Amino acid sequence: MAESFVDSFKTELIRDRVWQTRTQLELAVVEWVGWYNHDRLHSAIGHIPPVEFETLYAIRSGSPLSH
Repeated sequence: MAESFVDSFKTELIRDRVWQTRTQLELAVVEWVGWYNHDRLHSAIGHIPPVEFETLYAIRSGSPLSH
C-alpha cells in the first residue's frame, strides 16, 4: 500500500513539475493529500473516498473517530 501511495504521489504531483518556491511545493502537497484522503474514489473500498470509508467503519463498529 505504501508503495502504491508513493507511486501515485510521484506520478500525480511531482513528476514533470517545477515549483518556484518551497512554499508553493508545500501547498501543492497539502492540497494533494487533502484530495487523496477526502475526494479520491478508491476502487478497493467501493468507490468512495477513504475518509468516508473510515467514518462508515467507525459508525458500524461503534468505534469513536480519532480525527
